[in-house]
Amino acid sequence: MLTIPELFRQQVKLNPARTALEDGRRSLTYAELDSRINRLVNALADAGVRHGDRVAILSENRIEYIELEMAAARLGAILACQNWRQADDELEHCIRLVSPRIVFVSERHAAALDRICHGVERIVVLESGYEALLGSASDQEPDCAGPPDPEDGLIILYTSGTTGLPKGALISQRAMVARTTVNRIDGLLKPGDTFIAWAPLFHMVSTDQCYGTLTTGGKVIVMDGLDVSALVAIVAREEIGHLTLIPGMVDRVIEEVRRTGIKAKGVRALGCMADLVPRDQIAQVTSLLQAPFVNSFGSTETGTPPASRGFMPIGVLPEKLSKEQNSNCIIRLVDEDDNEVSDGTPGEMAVRSPTLFSGYWGAPEATEKDFRNGWFHMGDVFVRNPDGTLDYVDRRKYLIKSGGENIYPAEIERVLLAHPGIADAAVVRRKDPHWGEVPVAFVVRTDASLTAEDIIGACRGRIAGYKLPKDVIFISEEEIPRSTTGKIKRHELEQALDGAIK
Repeated sequence: MLTIPELFRQQVKLNPARTALEDGRRSLTYAELDSRINRLVNALADAGVRHGDRVAILSENRIEYIELEMAAARLGAILACQNWRQADDELEHCIRLVSPRIVFVSERHAAALDRICHGVERIVVLESGYEALLGSASDQEPDCAGPPDPEDGLIILYTSGTTGLPKGALISQRAMVARTTVNRIDGLLKPGDTFIAWAPLFHMVSTDQCYGTLTTGGKVIVMDGLDVSALVAIVAREEIGHLTLIPGMVDRVIEEVRRTGIKAKGVRALGCMADLVPRDQIAQVTSLLQAPFVNSFGSTETGTPPASRGFMPIGVLPEKLSKEQNSNCIIRLVDEDDNEVSDGTPGEMAVRSPTLFSGYWGAPEATEKDFRNGWFHMGDVFVRNPDGTLDYVDRRKYLIKSGGENIYPAEIERVLLAHPGIADAAVVRRKDPHWGEVPVAFVVRTDASLTAEDIIGACRGRIAGYKLPKDVIFISEEEIPRSTTGKIKRHELEQALDGAIK
């Protein structure tokens, strides 16, 4: 069983002069990165960080972020990656949940940290304190008690919680090595690949690929968020392995490629979450960049698996989005009693794989529920076809996917229901040509003077901006469709968006 530090050290020995990281301002070879990681590990140890301790980071994408990911791995500490898009109460919950020994924050997000009550004694500002911290530490191999265990926690990434507050998914060294292995087997990663980390590093879509790239001798180009013109320029000059394109940006990439007339130097595969991308855009972008589209279905908890092996051909307008099961995982589709369903029958996807996370930090009940009977239950419903492919049906837990972000209705509803002028509320999804899906709120108001703008304004600052309802529809209590157990029938409200309720 291998760990991330062991695999990275191997690349340092094999390719010391090869570029490991660059961000447009500077670059680091594998040897230079290794030296800085040693300094950072020694500095963290001098600051009292020990095996199993949590270190938090609140920052935009930057080279220091990845250095912290690799240093925590070597020390056996756990890096908790904070989502800077969250509202203050969400951020406070996420930091307090993991009780970090130290927090690293960028100047851009320092004010958010100042506004909340986080209980952290030591804070390091990346622009001012980080290099001083490294400069005071030795670059010699750290005197650790030995390599971390494969089951040691590596990183905590936050997922939206069905109860309205984020959950921290603990991903182990074992899981990250396994994710790299599956990506290599199934064609998303090859040794020496270049990966563009533009998507936030608090998401698995960038973090998983960064670990995989740096443990297989590749280069990570770090971007401070999405700059479509800069992204397209990189594609024109660099050979790219997997180019991350998410719903809400594919049309902008198409427009920029056509505007500039650039030709991709070489992209092996592109895209993700094809279900939320207009199919004509899939055909266009694959033609323009001459690369197949990844027909993926994974999660923070599972990595790229369980169903991201398939690729849609270049220039083809797909008729179906049936997915192929990944290597090194086993899938069951089960009913509400956890019995496996037959082919053609919808069932919740349950997974076993070495890529699985270790559970939700500080939430043993949620962990036990989702790992019941030895399988991780994803909360997503699929149908298995006779040829073994899988068709997505619906989200059992009702997740809204908006531009690559996960939103649960409960996150928005808890804010709406706290408003004194609102008696009841339900949030559903609406298809959106730009973001894939967006949240829409149905509201029963007790104050007739309340407007949609008033309600959206009341949510602003209490939840992340991307979670704000894109529309508010006022209805009466009697018009909220409910089951015999009182549960809201969200699918009927979705149908109402077509005009049945105004």
